[in-house]
Amino acid sequence: MHVIELDSGRQIWTQSCFEVRAPGPLDAQADLTPQVAPANIKRMAHSFLVFNFGSNEDVAQRARHKIDGWKQGFRLDKKLQLKFDRREPEPKTEAHSGASSKAARGGSKAKAHSKEKSKSGGEKVQHSGSDSAAPEIRMIVRLDFSDHEKLSHQRWLERIPGEELFKAAKPKIVRAGDPEFETTSERFDSLD
Repeated sequence: MHVIELDSGRQIWTQSCFEVRAPGPLDAQADLTPQVAPANIKRMAHSFLVFNFGSNEDVAQRARHKIDGWKQGFRLDKKLQLKFDRREPEPKTEAHSGASSKAARGGSKAKAHSKEKSKSGGEKVQHSGSDSAAPEIRMIVRLDFSDHEKLSHQRWLERIPGEELFKAAKPKIVRAGDPEFETTSERFDSLD
């Protein structure tokens, strides 16, 4: 065992291949200093892709099937998750109750009469009111890649909205730090 005296008055005892230090006033301060993470390593939060399909259920289901295929093919089970947000439209109320209610009753009889004719004729007739009563379908996709998969995260953020099936659905990317991020995250967690 060797004792070495340093300029600062501290003593170091050394033995064969390891070093033993005597406790001193500088060691207590060194333990209280927190370790700082390197500036180039950051925790990457998840991102959301929000697609609005309107009332087109068929396109929304094809988009879900496409993402499910990617999840299975590329083994992205927990990294790529999607949920549907179906919102029922609010019924419109009219301000004029007297005259408009009579017109509405007459209009409903006319619609019922036209439905009977269309059923007997074998033709399908679409009513303009049926589009407004359909629910709005939104698909929220969460990309949750770990820190070392930044390149994969970026490629999926570019690839999914770039597909033809998703271009018409008004894609919107919501990243951490965006104003809508908290509300989108809470909405995603609340959906089944």
